[in-house]
Amino acid sequence: MKIPFEKYQGTGNDFVMIDNRNLFFPKETDLIAHLCHRRFGIGADGLILIEYTTAADVDFRMVYYNANGKEGSMCGNGGRCAVAFAKSLGLFEKETQFLAVDGLHEAFFRDELVYLKMKDVSEIEKNTEGYYFLDTGSPHYVEFVQGLEQMNVFEKGRAIRYNERFCEKGTNVNFVEILGENLLRVRTYERGVEDETYSCGTGVTASALVYALQNQDLNEVQIKTLGGNLWVSFQQKNGNFYNIFLAGKAEKVFEGHIEV
Repeated sequence: MKIPFEKYQGTGNDFVMIDNRNLFFPKETDLIAHLCHRRFGIGADGLILIEYTTAADVDFRMVYYNANGKEGSMCGNGGRCAVAFAKSLGLFEKETQFLAVDGLHEAFFRDELVYLKMKDVSEIEKNTEGYYFLDTGSPHYVEFVQGLEQMNVFEKGRAIRYNERFCEKGTNVNFVEILGENLLRVRTYERGVEDETYSCGTGVTASALVYALQNQDLNEVQIKTLGGNLWVSFQQKNGNFYNIFLAGKAEKVFEGHIEV
């Protein structure tokens, strides 16, 4: 079987993109994991299918799989790449609404950036051990640190992801360093990938919202990741966040066919 695909990246978070509107793709865990494998497949942090939906005023459905081949929770950078890919397929012109695993999303292009509306957030847990925990479409542990560039994120992140609290369902683990006013550096260990990735969209969103809890006059935060810059804008009231947008570049890397 020959599978056509395109490869996209959003600040280094990379995805195999497949147009599955005719439902030809076999949704098999081993096949998806093989395609995402960086030695024996195409190589990616995840795989995304674009499918039709019968929902009113919705342009497409995004189905996201982690690199381990299992269907995942919402992926922010994957969502932005899905929007760019869907636009290239002619599914919309400037603005879109699409369905993902966590519900309806809006998105639009402005200059070179893709703006993706994220789910509202009303619950942020502040743990007595010094970390925060919240869900921005995926679950996220957030901890503020110093010396982030020198930190072994894989080792520390993996230990937290598999600790007694999180081992059953897993969590993404974000380490955050404050670089200046409204400017953060974030590095993330992602469940499903089970490694540090160059960027995590739901992770930088979570990190920005936790930072904003301590700076309640903010409505936008810039985040530096290993793969580039992202922006998170929002409105907040009494610890509730809404109109949250994740913005950054989403770019096609290459296209091809793979025989499986």
